[in-house]
Amino acid sequence: MIVAASPARAEAPATYFQRVANELVAASRTNSPQAFAAVIRRHADVPYIGIASLGSYARGLASTDRPSYFSGMVNFIGRYAAQQSPKYPVASAVAVSQTTEDKNGVYVDSRITLKSGDTYDVRWWLVRNGANFRVRDAQVAGFWMSPFLKTLFENYIEENGGNPKALVVALNR
Repeated sequence: MIVAASPARAEAPATYFQRVANELVAASRTNSPQAFAAVIRRHADVPYIGIASLGSYARGLASTDRPSYFSGMVNFIGRYAAQQSPKYPVASAVAVSQTTEDKNGVYVDSRITLKSGDTYDVRWWLVRNGANFRVRDAQVAGFWMSPFLKTLFENYIEENGGNPKALVVALNR
């Protein structure tokens, strides 16, 4: 008689988040745009974030431009994070709780402690990606981050003739 081993248990959302948080803290200590971008590429739901950030202009982005757009978006976020990280030197980021996962994903609440001793509560929205997760958004001080990116990108496209290709070019400069 052959007894099959039980499948490996999938990583808990809070455990996954803690891994991501550790990588982000390490990236913040380098102030390197490339380090932040690498973490984003590994853990963010880049296609969802990218398409959602285009808002009403998403249909105008040619499918052939998507890889370049996604790459430029990740590099843009990496540059922004590296620029901002010295203003908020993080001492630690710790998962404190998680919601029950449902079809829309799961939320992981964290406490971010700065080297000054100040703390911030950040809620992370994770979505399932096979046996793993991807980060879809983060809420800081009650505000979700993706709407800021959407407003920024939509405004840029609008100011540049309504063509998403203008944003792709700008992001990849």
